[in-house]
Amino acid sequence: MSLGAVGAFLLVLIVVFVIGNLWFHFVESLLERIKHLLTSRRDPPAWHPLPPDEEKSRDE
Repeated sequence: MSLGAVGAFLLVLIVVFVIGNLWFHFVESLLERIKHLLTSRRDPPAWHPLPPDEEKSRDE
């Protein structure tokens, strides 16, 4: 392969990479907006709440 053919191939690969990256970010932003519209605005509950401090329970 000549140097021009290798350069053209690399240019095509770069263009495909850039378009794929832009498409990925576009789809991710759309999904994030849809998720934001469908979910509640409240903060999610704690996965595992911590037990109350022993000092506070002794005082009470």
